[in-house]
Amino acid sequence: MSTNIFTPFTEEELMPKEEKLEVIKKGKQFSIGIPKETCLNERRTCITPDAVQVLVEHGHEIIIESGAGQGSFFTDLQYSESGAKITKDPKEAFGQDLILKVNPPTEEEIDYMKPNTYLVSALQINLRDKEYFLKLAEKKINAIAFEFIVDEYKQLALVRLIGEIAGTVSILYASELLALSNGLMLGGITGVRPAEVVILGAGIVGEFATKAAIGLGASIKVFDNSLSKLRRLHTMVDSRVPTSIIDPKELSKSLRRADVVIGALPRLNMTPIVTEDMVMKMKKGSVIIDITIDNGKVIETSELTTMEDPYVIKHGVIHCGLPNLTSRMPRTTTKAISNFFLSYILNYDEEGGFENMLIRKNEMKQSLYMYKGRHTKKIICDRFGLTYHDINLLIF
Repeated sequence: MSTNIFTPFTEEELMPKEEKLEVIKKGKQFSIGIPKETCLNERRTCITPDAVQVLVEHGHEIIIESGAGQGSFFTDLQYSESGAKITKDPKEAFGQDLILKVNPPTEEEIDYMKPNTYLVSALQINLRDKEYFLKLAEKKINAIAFEFIVDEYKQLALVRLIGEIAGTVSILYASELLALSNGLMLGGITGVRPAEVVILGAGIVGEFATKAAIGLGASIKVFDNSLSKLRRLHTMVDSRVPTSIIDPKELSKSLRRADVVIGALPRLNMTPIVTEDMVMKMKKGSVIIDITIDNGKVIETSELTTMEDPYVIKHGVIHCGLPNLTSRMPRTTTKAISNFFLSYILNYDEEGGFENMLIRKNEMKQSLYMYKGRHTKKIICDRFGLTYHDINLLIF
């Protein structure tokens, strides 16, 4: 009986070989475009000259449109000396592999972008329409929104960062408007009662608004529907601030006494909490600042305003609806955003590029609202009637 066994392999091919381990190669360095902001009188930008210098040293090419840093008091010369290339052509800034912007691009600016470009910007969903998403899809853009960027601790890292600034700025600006409307100082002095501040929302924005108002000596009450958030805030401020669940009767009573109302509770696809009838009963000359207006109105009567016309007056009450309130402190905000993106991009270097990060990190997948032209955020698809694609089925 023959012992020969037929095999298509040679003896050499059947010999054991050493195991080969995968070596992660670093991705190619990106060219990064920083266009000049053209919407909402925006003064912030995504990156400082110091961050540019670090990125250039890591092999990245930075293309900055002339005047992009002017609103944040950074000059073209500072960027140029840090290693960036300055261009006067917005098409060149938008024609790079990665676009960093504060506000979403306009339809005209989307035309300047190359297919499969990575776009990182705010989304401000309440200010978008269906055409914006369809236009991005035509170009097969990979789009990441500030609002969806999650870190390894499942925290909305950039939302928190900007929210910290927004909470503080809201109180400082409310103090200015209150002095303008009826001459009141936000914090009281000896023999004079402090102004009454009502804060709607006990999240990050509400927390920092509360701390700023305490620092100025105001009398504060915080409303939220989350007991855990109220408890957390109560602990953070050493129980110095009364808190309440949003009960219409209790809220209406507090609003009638309020000098300042801060709306810090996103209401995406939900009805406003403060009705027009409640606003009509407020004191004349009082101030409302609706911080989260770009994610749904907290106050029914609030409307979108601009840096040129930052407030409107309705029923004798000042209403501020700036979607980019932190743009009033552009240099501080730019430094904060720049610090985030510097570590963000350097982290992508270590992981071997965006595509590797998308495969390896689930939190990176969750920050995308569009992948190669496909809509990957259900909340957006439901709102605008777009076809939803599960990101986990597109990248695995």
